[in-house]
Amino acid sequence: MKKRNLFAVIALAIVFCLSLTACSEDGGGEGEKSKGSLELQIEENVAISADESAADFVAKVKIGWNLGNTLDGSPNETSWGNPKTTKEMITTIKNAGFNTIRIPVSWSSHAPKSSNYAINPTWMSRVKEVVDYAVDNNLYIILNSHHDNGIFKLYNNEIEDSKTALKSIWTQIANTFKDYDYNLIFEGLNEPRTINSEAEWNGGTSEERNNLNALHQLFVDTVRETGGNNEKRILMVPTYAASASSNAVSALTIPNDPQNDVKKIIVSIHSYVPNNFTFPWGNAKTWSKSNSSDTSSIISFFNSANSTFVSKGIPVIAGEFGAVNKNNENARAEWAEYYVSYGKSKKIPCILWDNGSFSGEGELFGFLNRGNNTLPYPKVHEGLMRGAGVAN
Repeated sequence: MKKRNLFAVIALAIVFCLSLTACSEDGGGEGEKSKGSLELQIEENVAISADESAADFVAKVKIGWNLGNTLDGSPNETSWGNPKTTKEMITTIKNAGFNTIRIPVSWSSHAPKSSNYAINPTWMSRVKEVVDYAVDNNLYIILNSHHDNGIFKLYNNEIEDSKTALKSIWTQIANTFKDYDYNLIFEGLNEPRTINSEAEWNGGTSEERNNLNALHQLFVDTVRETGGNNEKRILMVPTYAASASSNAVSALTIPNDPQNDVKKIIVSIHSYVPNNFTFPWGNAKTWSKSNSSDTSSIISFFNSANSTFVSKGIPVIAGEFGAVNKNNENARAEWAEYYVSYGKSKKIPCILWDNGSFSGEGELFGFLNRGNNTLPYPKVHEGLMRGAGVAN
């Protein structure tokens, strides 16, 4: 965050009614409209101090939202069908009860190898502008590198080029934001993997996993070297492909960070489970918390992440999760509440994936209608807030 002279920030409980223009019960974003409302218990975020740990940060994250398919689009912010981000969009998310935002950014299409990966200053300025929208809304912020697998490759014959690219790009990002306060954290990579490889979503190969650990260490070292608030900034690293597979989870090495007395590293894992319900290719439209076959994959994911990392003092954030619309809002609402609530019970907060897609076929992970700043699925919204403890 930007350096600011702050008075002591006091957690302030605000109870209010958020009125939403919503679709009918199991609508797909069209049809007859109805009014919905949700009573939220919102507390203003307390600023993270320099001496707080990654676990302290994670404990303050209630529930988050991804600004997906936007700054991570290629070649530009609107290329993937979403409108240009406005401050009003971020304010809507804040007022909807989310206290954290993840801002995915693709850097490689704006940082050619021929210039030693120098980031286009206009692009950097735009990213900074969007980050500042979140700053002004007092959100916790996760800023990352997204869809940059083309320059961050993991095989031995490519790793030195990958290291050159990572050091250049993250030096520039870190220098741009080094005076922002500790409510801003950096996530070095998103779902790092070899596209279309045989083990792309199953933990990769030992060669790739070892090289990924080296990139994570370089990310930490690079950020720390820029000084300022980056010396104590909290950082986040994913497993291979941000996968919850045992291969990916067990192979992750937490980077060394010797200059910090408290642990400053968060692990990021993504889990869209159960897959046959959450993804468009799955044939399941129903889901029930009373059905063990529906809940087992959620329980397994969070239990594994908790036992592997959280129980050992290494905090975890579920950096992406979501379920596509199949005209099944009731089922998605029940699923959302259970998913977030179970994660909360294991001290793992969740960041909803929202790609802004509401119509047609494919990955309909849309949540915020960015055209009019409404939430078309009020029951899903309510489920998320109840699961996170933001609504009763």
